[in-house]
Amino acid sequence: MSGRLKEVRERIKSVENTQQITKAMKMVSAAKLRKAQQAIQDMRPYANKLNDMLRNILSNLDGDVDISFGNERELHSACMVVVTSNRGLCGAFNTNVIKDAVKTIDEKYAAVRKNNQLTILCIGKKGFDFFRKRYPDCKFINDHVSLFEDLTFPRIAEVSQRLMDAFEHNEFDSISVSYGQFRNAGVQYPVTEQFLPVPSLEKGEGNGHRANYIFEPDMKDLLRNLIPSILHTSFQKYVLDTHASEHGARMTAMDNATSNADEIMRDLRISYNKARQEAITRELSEIVGGAAALENV
Repeated sequence: MSGRLKEVRERIKSVENTQQITKAMKMVSAAKLRKAQQAIQDMRPYANKLNDMLRNILSNLDGDVDISFGNERELHSACMVVVTSNRGLCGAFNTNVIKDAVKTIDEKYAAVRKNNQLTILCIGKKGFDFFRKRYPDCKFINDHVSLFEDLTFPRIAEVSQRLMDAFEHNEFDSISVSYGQFRNAGVQYPVTEQFLPVPSLEKGEGNGHRANYIFEPDMKDLLRNLIPSILHTSFQKYVLDTHASEHGARMTAMDNATSNADEIMRDLRISYNKARQEAITRELSEIVGGAAALENV
């Protein structure tokens, strides 16, 4: 019986230690989430508005200016960008983003992959570890796996500029990005968007008329500088969305783990008290039995 009591005590101590870790991780994620959430909430309306403006401009150029970023080409080669976190312990967040990317690869880029013309660029170690094993036949760009260590705009723009240059030089005919879209601390959605070529406006999205923009001093020169800047901003949104989603998912996961630890410890304490009562009852029985035996001697 003493062995059983010792085992339960050790389990209680182990769960308490684990709970301290989950509480600490929750607090760290909550602190990081506040900053990451503020960054994406400040940026998202600006980035979405710029993206809408870009699509409107490219859909209404009518050959006035040749901008390659909006030109649809026959699909011979493609790049799949997957933005996940570097670390785990954030629930199903990484798994959901990876599933969405796999669906795009298996449906949209199936023929490209069959011809060994699919390149995968992973931002975040979790995605890289998965896709390296799942698609060993694909080409990989490994230079930006640890991008989350430096989320400054110039550093993120290096990645988007590399993709834009590759698209302009016909290395890729299509570039898609899978990432986690942040809604709040408890809700994050996996999303896959086409980065290049810039999707044209669908019927009903615009007003059907030519974009009413005035370009000064020259439309051609202005667009050649403006469009890359908008694309850099859009790509930064993908990364910042995933960054906030990771911390929100981890905070929620650690909160659930802490609550589960409370339930486990409650059950263990009940088991410990039952075992202790059984031990006391047995000792009392042995004492009473011994006293009765002495009286009969």
